[in-house]
Amino acid sequence: MTQRLHLVFGGELVDPTKNAFKSVEDIHIVGMYPDYASAYNSWKSEAQRTVDNAHMRYFIAHIHRLRDEETEASSTEELGN
Repeated sequence: MTQRLHLVFGGELVDPTKNAFKSVEDIHIVGMYPDYASAYNSWKSEAQRTVDNAHMRYFIAHIHRLRDEETEASSTEELGN
């Protein structure tokens, strides 16, 4: 069984219409969560706390999708660059 891990992080964006951070060094790592519901609650709290700053954005990353050890290549590796 794959463990479901979710990372909540955010920071100030260069442009609120894009997903590029102004400073990667200043990204706020909120935490790692064992389920989506916990991650969502944390994300919502941070998003509401920074609602007055249009350049601040928080995200939920599905870490378990990046490390599927049961397959030869994860779906991320299959995308190629």
